[in-house]
Amino acid sequence: MAIVTTIRRDAMRLPAAALGPDNPLPPLRPPDDVHRIEDRGRENLPPDMARQLGCAPLRSLLPVRVRDGYGRARAPREIGTLVIENDRLRATVLPGLGGRVASLFHKPTGRELLYRNPVFQPACFALNGAWFSGGIEWNIGATGHTTLSCSPLHAARVTAPDGGEMLRLWEWERLRDLPFQVDLWLPQGSDFLYVGVRIRNPHDRPVPAYWWSNTAVPEECRVLAPAEEAYHFGYERRLHRVPVPSYGGVDRTYPANSVHPADWFYEVPDGRRRWIAALGQDGHGLVQTSTDVLRGRKLFVWGTGTGGRRWQEWLTEPGTGGYCEIQAGLARTQLEHIPLDAESEVAWLEAYGPLHAEREGDWDRVVRAAGARLEACLPRERVEGAYAAWRPYADAEPGEVLAAGSGWGALEVLRMGDKLPGTPFEEGTLGDAQAPWLELLRTGSFPEARRAGPPGETLVAPHWRDMLETAPALPLTEYHLGIAQWHAGDRAQAVRSWERALPLAPSLWPLLRCLAVADQEAGHRERAADRYAEAFDDLCRERRDDGETWMAAGAALGRETLEALLAVGRARDARAVWHRLHPVTRERGRFRLIEARLLLAEGDREAARAVFEEGFEVADLREGAETISELWARLTDEPLPARYDFRMRP
Repeated sequence: MAIVTTIRRDAMRLPAAALGPDNPLPPLRPPDDVHRIEDRGRENLPPDMARQLGCAPLRSLLPVRVRDGYGRARAPREIGTLVIENDRLRATVLPGLGGRVASLFHKPTGRELLYRNPVFQPACFALNGAWFSGGIEWNIGATGHTTLSCSPLHAARVTAPDGGEMLRLWEWERLRDLPFQVDLWLPQGSDFLYVGVRIRNPHDRPVPAYWWSNTAVPEECRVLAPAEEAYHFGYERRLHRVPVPSYGGVDRTYPANSVHPADWFYEVPDGRRRWIAALGQDGHGLVQTSTDVLRGRKLFVWGTGTGGRRWQEWLTEPGTGGYCEIQAGLARTQLEHIPLDAESEVAWLEAYGPLHAEREGDWDRVVRAAGARLEACLPRERVEGAYAAWRPYADAEPGEVLAAGSGWGALEVLRMGDKLPGTPFEEGTLGDAQAPWLELLRTGSFPEARRAGPPGETLVAPHWRDMLETAPALPLTEYHLGIAQWHAGDRAQAVRSWERALPLAPSLWPLLRCLAVADQEAGHRERAADRYAEAFDDLCRERRDDGETWMAAGAALGRETLEALLAVGRARDARAVWHRLHPVTRERGRFRLIEARLLLAEGDREAARAVFEEGFEVADLREGAETISELWARLTDEPLPARYDFRMRP
């Protein structure tokens, strides 16, 4: 039988905002956690869930950098794609943007099975900032959207279990130091895209693991899953068990029936087949199923309230239709992490394809009927068989390389001295970011910078920290060592490392900024403000040009300095910093918001109100952030204008 599955390079053209430069300041503080629940809310949860809710929370985003350099100006742009298709399905993958499946097109019916965003607009939803909506995304790392949302993955052709071609995506996830792979293939004649996923722990210690596959679908649907109960999370820091489909007198399996953004984690009983489907008014839609290792199923809705609708507009083009997400994960909820034993791995198989079934009527009857249709289209035994057939191919060496990811995996493989079958991290992918760390690995000494500029990225894993501790105590080495010590929880030693570096450091502002953060975290807000002001002065003296790198550093440090000064009531000092910001920086929405705060601190309420009336857009507004609404409430008792209403809570 001829194999008709093909993989080819292509591109799609759409209005896109530029990602811009990363924030060069190391993220020393814990990430904003809108998904955290209060301790008192854990009392009535199952013991294993309560235990996994508290499993290894992130101390910081290190060693990953924050991506906040994007804006909201969009222009036509070509984005590289990899297309895998057979005679029934065509899947379009974005290797440069987290390996997202942007489109899954069913040829016999002419239907797009996913919500396909007509624009590329980053927004601050990933753990480290930039994220975009639409398609199927692969989330690994910690609770939230992966730090790889807008980053390139390695991609290559691999032999599939049926002898055809399979598309392999892989990378080294840096929050947890775990390599992973995603294998996609389409057997001939299949209406389902198969996805084999493997996460490996190559370390000699257990590591917390997290995975959720998130699929965006048009929100004019009903979501079905084989469950009678769910855990509801509504951004009020509470997780509680509720009945399915109706809660509060409303059937919540219709996304349009919820007012506020919410998560519904379905409790699929052990032994039942794990699947979730989103069906439109005509009964057609998408179904996702998997082997049982992928335990959780979830519906996320934006709701019909002002805040949810504003976020929908923010992430795409007004008038293009909204979306909800059906998701599948390793744990019952996204607030949990599971332990992955030392030198072990976890793997499973997912399948995505069309489903046509009746969606209206009694819940039990509708779910049973949809489950029967799924079984007729794709028997459970076939999924188990596909997984068994795929496992020997997970170690198959890739053939033609189709895209390149980062060089961090290559650096880790060199350090370990072992290869990872199936996911080669070649030395040819090493770049400038890895160069000083490669020198530390090979010579035991971390090189000093050859020219002025923001320091490079810091590695914080125990093995790299050990190398920094035995390297010659040069200023840049002490800077990176302090960051690694801070990440490990040894804050006093981190401060000592940064202070030791100050007398000999050619560049003071990176060290002063780290010390300012340490002061803030210790409650010394006035001293923190002084150090921030000194750091900003030093950066202004040192900066060499108006290039992208220096602009990013000035904006990042300027923002933190302004916020530190305003927090202690030093409006005059904050105004001096404001005047030295680059004019382009001052026009960014984030800084217009800070300007309104500054004007209010100076007592000019009318001018602060005028900033709102003139209009601004905070491109990097964080999911769940209420800074705009809080400032508006300080200015006036009037209702918050809809354009500024991003509130996700009642």
